[in-house]
Amino acid sequence: MPCHLPIEVVPIEGDGYHLVVQVDVNGFKARMLVDTGASRSVFDINRLQHFFDEDIPELEENIQNSTGLGTRDMQSKALYLSELKIGELVIRKYPAVVLDLSHVNHSYAELKLPPIDGVLGSDILMKYGARIDYRSRLMRINLRRARV
Repeated sequence: MPCHLPIEVVPIEGDGYHLVVQVDVNGFKARMLVDTGASRSVFDINRLQHFFDEDIPELEENIQNSTGLGTRDMQSKALYLSELKIGELVIRKYPAVVLDLSHVNHSYAELKLPPIDGVLGSDILMKYGARIDYRSRLMRINLRRARV
Protein backbone atom coordinates (compact mmCIF):
# COMPACT_ATOMS: atom_id res chain seq x y z
CA MET A 1 0.00 0.00 0.00
CA PRO A 2 1.71 3.23 -1.12
CA CYS A 3 1.41 6.79 0.11
CA HIS A 4 2.29 9.86 -1.93
CA LEU A 5 4.40 12.69 -0.59
CA PRO A 6 4.65 16.10 -2.30
CA ILE A 7 8.13 17.06 -3.50
CA GLU A 8 9.37 20.63 -3.55
CA VAL A 9 11.64 21.13 -6.58
CA VAL A 10 14.25 23.74 -5.63
CA PRO A 11 16.19 25.36 -8.51
CA ILE A 12 19.92 25.44 -7.77
CA GLU A 13 22.46 27.47 -9.77
CA GLY A 14 20.76 27.79 -13.12
CA ASP A 15 19.95 24.37 -14.49
CA GLY A 16 20.22 22.13 -11.40
CA TYR A 17 17.60 21.10 -8.87
CA HIS A 18 17.32 19.73 -5.36
CA LEU A 19 14.30 17.76 -4.19
CA VAL A 20 12.96 18.54 -0.73
CA VAL A 21 10.22 16.80 1.21
CA GLN A 22 8.57 17.68 4.46
CA VAL A 23 8.56 15.02 7.18
CA ASP A 24 7.75 14.97 10.89
CA VAL A 25 10.42 14.23 13.48
CA ASN A 26 9.01 13.58 16.95
CA GLY A 27 5.90 15.51 15.91
CA PHE A 28 7.81 18.56 14.57
CA LYS A 29 8.05 19.56 10.89
CA ALA A 30 11.39 19.00 9.15
CA ARG A 31 12.69 19.82 5.65
CA MET A 32 14.69 16.94 4.20
CA LEU A 33 16.79 16.99 1.06
CA VAL A 34 16.10 13.82 -0.97
CA ASP A 35 19.43 12.25 -1.97
CA THR A 36 19.20 8.89 -3.72
CA GLY A 37 23.02 8.68 -3.67
CA ALA A 38 23.27 9.05 0.11
CA SER A 39 23.72 5.68 1.77
CA ARG A 40 22.05 6.83 5.01
CA SER A 41 19.55 9.44 6.09
CA VAL A 42 21.23 12.01 8.30
CA PHE A 43 20.18 14.94 10.45
CA ASP A 44 21.96 18.24 11.02
CA ILE A 45 23.41 18.46 14.52
CA ASN A 46 22.83 22.23 14.46
CA ARG A 47 19.08 21.83 13.94
CA LEU A 48 18.33 18.90 16.28
CA GLN A 49 16.88 21.10 19.03
CA HIS A 50 13.87 21.78 16.76
CA PHE A 51 12.70 18.20 17.31
CA PHE A 52 12.69 17.96 21.08
CA ASP A 53 10.50 19.68 23.69
CA GLU A 54 13.33 19.52 26.17
CA ASP A 55 17.07 18.95 25.91
CA ILE A 56 18.44 16.78 23.13
CA PRO A 57 19.18 13.26 24.38
CA GLU A 58 22.86 12.49 24.74
CA LEU A 59 24.45 11.71 21.38
CA GLU A 60 26.52 8.57 21.03
CA GLU A 61 29.79 8.57 19.10
CA ASN A 62 29.59 6.48 15.94
CA ILE A 63 32.53 4.09 15.84
CA GLN A 64 32.54 4.15 12.04
CA ASN A 65 33.09 7.51 10.35
CA SER A 66 30.62 8.61 7.70
CA THR A 67 31.57 8.62 4.04
CA GLY A 68 30.32 11.24 1.64
CA LEU A 69 29.85 14.98 1.43
CA GLY A 70 33.36 15.27 0.02
CA THR A 71 35.17 13.20 2.64
CA ARG A 72 35.53 9.65 3.91
CA ASP A 73 36.22 10.47 7.52
CA MET A 74 33.48 12.78 8.72
CA GLN A 75 32.75 12.39 12.43
CA SER A 76 29.17 11.36 13.07
CA LYS A 77 27.03 10.80 16.11
CA ALA A 78 23.89 8.78 16.67
CA LEU A 79 20.65 8.85 18.60
CA TYR A 80 17.24 7.26 18.39
CA LEU A 81 14.35 9.43 17.23
CA SER A 82 11.08 8.48 18.90
CA GLU A 83 9.21 8.86 15.62
CA LEU A 84 10.02 9.67 12.01
CA LYS A 85 6.93 10.20 9.89
CA ILE A 86 7.24 10.39 6.10
CA GLY A 87 3.78 10.97 4.70
CA GLU A 88 1.71 8.15 6.16
CA LEU A 89 4.78 6.00 6.87
CA VAL A 90 5.66 6.01 10.57
CA ILE A 91 9.04 4.67 11.71
CA ARG A 92 9.36 4.36 15.48
CA LYS A 93 12.72 4.36 17.27
CA TYR A 94 14.58 5.40 14.13
CA PRO A 95 18.39 5.08 14.59
CA ALA A 96 19.43 8.51 13.29
CA VAL A 97 22.89 9.51 12.14
CA VAL A 98 23.78 13.07 13.10
CA LEU A 99 26.30 15.20 11.18
CA ASP A 100 27.28 18.84 10.88
CA LEU A 101 25.46 19.98 7.73
CA SER A 102 26.23 23.67 8.26
CA HIS A 103 28.11 23.84 4.95
CA VAL A 104 24.95 22.77 3.11
CA ASN A 105 22.80 25.29 4.95
CA HIS A 106 25.40 28.00 4.41
CA SER A 107 25.12 27.38 0.65
CA TYR A 108 21.33 27.46 0.93
CA ALA A 109 21.47 30.78 2.81
CA GLU A 110 23.64 32.29 0.06
CA LEU A 111 20.96 31.25 -2.44
CA LYS A 112 18.27 32.73 -0.14
CA LEU A 113 16.73 29.31 0.42
CA PRO A 114 15.34 27.98 3.71
CA PRO A 115 17.62 25.57 5.58
CA ILE A 116 17.29 21.81 5.52
CA ASP A 117 17.12 19.70 8.65
CA GLY A 118 18.67 16.64 7.10
CA VAL A 119 19.05 14.33 4.14
CA LEU A 120 16.62 11.54 3.30
CA GLY A 121 18.88 8.78 1.98
CA SER A 122 18.83 5.31 0.49
CA ASP A 123 18.44 3.45 3.79
CA ILE A 124 14.81 4.59 3.83
CA LEU A 125 14.28 5.09 0.09
CA MET A 126 15.34 1.50 -0.74
CA LYS A 127 13.72 -0.10 2.28
CA TYR A 128 10.32 1.37 1.44
CA GLY A 129 10.58 1.21 -2.36
CA ALA A 130 10.45 4.96 -2.97
CA ARG A 131 9.68 6.15 -6.48
CA ILE A 132 10.01 9.73 -7.61
CA ASP A 133 7.64 11.10 -10.23
CA TYR A 134 9.19 14.33 -11.44
CA ARG A 135 6.23 15.27 -13.63
CA SER A 136 3.67 15.14 -10.82
CA ARG A 137 6.24 16.17 -8.18
CA LEU A 138 5.31 13.29 -5.92
CA MET A 139 7.32 10.61 -4.17
CA ARG A 140 5.60 7.29 -3.64
CA ILE A 141 6.58 5.31 -0.56
CA ASN A 142 5.32 1.85 0.36
CA LEU A 143 3.90 1.65 3.86
CA ARG A 144 5.39 -1.82 4.17
CA ARG A 145 8.99 -2.71 3.56
CA ALA A 146 9.80 -3.31 -0.06
CA ARG A 147 11.74 -6.33 -1.22
CA VAL A 148 15.38 -5.38 -1.61
